Amino acid sequence: MATIANSVAHPTLVSADPFVPAREQKNLHNRWHPDIPAVATVKPGQVFNIECVDWTGAQIGNNDTSDDIRDVDLTSVHNLSGPIAVEGAEPGDCLVVDILDVRPFDKMPWGYTGIFELENGGGLFAREFQSRAAKAIWDFKGVYATSRHIPGVRFAGVSHPGLIGTAPSAELLATWNKREGALIEAHANAVPPVAYGPLVQGAYVGQDLPDDVRAKIYREGARTIPGREHGGNCDIKNLSRGSRCYFPVFVKGANLSVGDLHFSQGDVKLSFCGAIEMAGIVTFSTSIIKGGVEKFAMKQPIFLPSPVDPLYSAKLIFQGISVDYHGSGTQYNMDATVAYKQAALNAIAYLMKIGYTREQAYLLMSAAPVESHIGAIVDSPNACVTLALPLGIFEHDILPKDEGLKKLEFGQCAVRSDGVV
Repeated sequence: MATIANSVAHPTLVSADPFVPAREQKNLHNRWHPDIPAVATVKPGQVFNIECVDWTGAQIGNNDTSDDIRDVDLTSVHNLSGPIAVEGAEPGDCLVVDILDVRPFDKMPWGYTGIFELENGGGLFAREFQSRAAKAIWDFKGVYATSRHIPGVRFAGVSHPGLIGTAPSAELLATWNKREGALIEAHANAVPPVAYGPLVQGAYVGQDLPDDVRAKIYREGARTIPGREHGGNCDIKNLSRGSRCYFPVFVKGANLSVGDLHFSQGDVKLSFCGAIEMAGIVTFSTSIIKGGVEKFAMKQPIFLPSPVDPLYSAKLIFQGISVDYHGSGTQYNMDATVAYKQAALNAIAYLMKIGYTREQAYLLMSAAPVESHIGAIVDSPNACVTLALPLGIFEHDILPKDEGLKKLEFGQCAVRSDGVV
């Protein structure tokens, strides 16, 4: 007979409400800084839960316009839960983080993918498409996602944290701000910006802090948008339940933070909001390898992806090379980004022949379990990159036929209320 004796639930160390703005909640923060105190401390081996809001902090709604994507305040993202200190972790150690589970809130069984405005976030094709806001809402049913805004597809999600990392030391933070500041200065008029420097506007730490400490964090804190030496916003789609992460430790306790949860994502994450963004719960366990930074020659984290992966063996693969044949026709030398863009544009053009709009295709390739690989990067002048669409996600046949492709009607994704796309 089952008893409650010796049955202890894993504690939830950070609680969050997905329907309340992040700025109204405790134990969240949206800047990286060594002076942000830990909100809880765990022992190595302890299992614990962390609840997370979506990356915008409840700015996006389950509706049929993209006005909220257009108007999103990017000064206040990403909203992270934590930090969590690990007892015994010291600078130079390696913090081992086991991701035991990632799941959406029961009360919020939906997420979204967005195309951001050229002037407010952008994305891979911000300039090529002169991007205007669009989005798709995805409904979760168990492991599967479907969208009323992109009909004809259904796929299993590989849920993961898009953003996870340890706190920087003061020295590392200064290095980030110096090198990124120089890049911003060199490209001062870039649209969208090449990087985002420290900004007091929108900064938030949901803890009671002395005024001078808060002011220092807001003034110096690094934005959470890019990944860096500590981890951060790396968007690794296979970092799902069963994964193990090895993070360098820069401050006492390591101070682990997590957020920006995704139900699913394609490799590369095409659009700026290029996954199925969700709010939810992550279950962790941690351990420490003393002196791990030196033992493993760590300059950045090392990851062991999950053995759990949807089985989509049949794929239609699109190739791209370092020639901008969708634009000016310019030949580039071994430019893998140009090559990837061509592969993605080839796939978008193909999906449009089937009946999807450009916006729907862009969103789908950002959200679905698309695989991308560098095929060759040694044969000058062309890098070769591939993008693989899993055939099993489609409810209809998309393979090439002698008679051509059958064009179906899939409507349109959610667009701005003024109709601009």
